[in-house]
Amino acid sequence: MNTATLTSKGQITVPKPIRERLNIHPGDRIHFFIEDDGTITFMPVKSDVRELKGILPKPKQPVSVDAMNAAIAEGGSGR
Repeated sequence: MNTATLTSKGQITVPKPIRERLNIHPGDRIHFFIEDDGTITFMPVKSDVRELKGILPKPKQPVSVDAMNAAIAEGGSGR
């Protein structure tokens, strides 16, 4: 079991096996989640937009600015 001690400043040191597993380094940001059952989890914040490249397929045909504006006006519902 990995444990940490809370300092008087409210800080903890994440144990090395956890840092290695999450691939986190000094200066990385961490997001905490509080679940309904009281469980608290955390994960690194990935903020480099370049990591998002390629997660969506390319559209089969280009979308015009007019079509984008129309979709925005309709609330993006596509109806």
